Amino acid sequence: MKAFLPDDLIALAERCDAPLYLVGGCVRDHLGGHAPTASSDYDLASPMTEEELLSAAVACGFTATAVYRNTGTVKLQGPGGTDYEFTRFRSDKYVRGLHAPSEIAFTDDISADARRRDFCANAVYYDVRKGEFCDPLGGIADIRAKRLRTVAPASKVFSEDGLRLLRLARIAAQTGFSPDGECLAGAKEHAALIRDIVPERVFAELLLLLHAAEKQGERQAPYRGLCILRDTGVLKEILPELALGGGMPQRPDFHDHDVLEHSLRCVMYAPPKIALAALLHDVGKPACYRKSGNFHGHEEEGARIAQEILTRYKAPKKLTREVCALILLHGRDYDLKMREGKLRRELVEQYALLPDLLALKQADYSACKDDLSEAPVLKKWQGLLGKMRAEGVPFTLSALAVDGNDLLAAGVPPQEVGKTLEALLFYTAQNGRLNTRERLLKHIGRAPQ
Repeated sequence: MKAFLPDDLIALAERCDAPLYLVGGCVRDHLGGHAPTASSDYDLASPMTEEELLSAAVACGFTATAVYRNTGTVKLQGPGGTDYEFTRFRSDKYVRGLHAPSEIAFTDDISADARRRDFCANAVYYDVRKGEFCDPLGGIADIRAKRLRTVAPASKVFSEDGLRLLRLARIAAQTGFSPDGECLAGAKEHAALIRDIVPERVFAELLLLLHAAEKQGERQAPYRGLCILRDTGVLKEILPELALGGGMPQRPDFHDHDVLEHSLRCVMYAPPKIALAALLHDVGKPACYRKSGNFHGHEEEGARIAQEILTRYKAPKKLTREVCALILLHGRDYDLKMREGKLRRELVEQYALLPDLLALKQADYSACKDDLSEAPVLKKWQGLLGKMRAEGVPFTLSALAVDGNDLLAAGVPPQEVGKTLEALLFYTAQNGRLNTRERLLKHIGRAPQ
């Protein structure tokens, strides 16, 4: 493992008077066959005090970016730009369910430090200076077996920290490891404790889970984690609006799965960039069905519910807007009955969102019957899109043959310039040959100057 580590970390370990260990995901992933990368989390541990660690780190050219003496934690940046987080060996006590420990006792005992962690696979230590592994709880065997087993009785581990409920699903998604029976039972028993975790932490873990395919390299990765959330009851706690789709049937000629299963599978077929939109794309169906006995209008209802969910979890505003827009539009022209003239305008109007919208439409289609063939709506839309490009249709205002200065020179009032340019964009969508300065000024009733 030493051959893959940053040189500044090796230099720091050589400088320290006590052993400096790597622990957690970086060690787990290496033993599981994945070398550390530039984005790896380097979690360090040692019986050293923060002051002892800081003294050695500064001498090696490291910068301390944060020091938390109450938890024995130091955040560092190496001279090569790599970030590290050091935590002194300790044991923790918790108030039921809360993420932050209520009592901390520092120790020299590596086994005690290991038992404060979550899963045995995350409690394998690597002595950076000696190049040796230390495995107090049998984590190496778990890694080889691709097993997630808690460091103490599962009921105790999950009752201590509600965030571990999400970490279980996220780590399973990212690694391909499977929780053992006791682990799943403990998570199910304490699923409600996720309510005690602040929304931002919940949302951050959910996003990591949804992007697990980027780390694991297989499309099933986020689906695996989502199924654990569903089976443990955590999904019902964090996304009750989505969980309502469990057991809700859909037309068998179009769907092999109920509403919830379809949504989880849609994530499996979607690129990570739109995984959140894929997860929530049908979140309006349960509400519509309960109200009217059908799914009509679920796109509009889904966009409204998604807005509520993402506001609840304090998601970034830009991400919220994009997700809600995709949900609102994902069912457009599903029956292939939209006329060409209307579709031309649609393709221009949604041009910036089009790559993500088409990807969501394909994922939605594939998730219906696990069909990887091209969705008919994609064939129609992309065919017309190619035709419009060949005609020279402008898809953005900057591609129009006139701009705001042309309109002002032609006498268009300043307050009407933006609206007029948009109208010209939709006008030229019907035929790219209309995109000339002469024709556009003539169309708005202004003679070319």
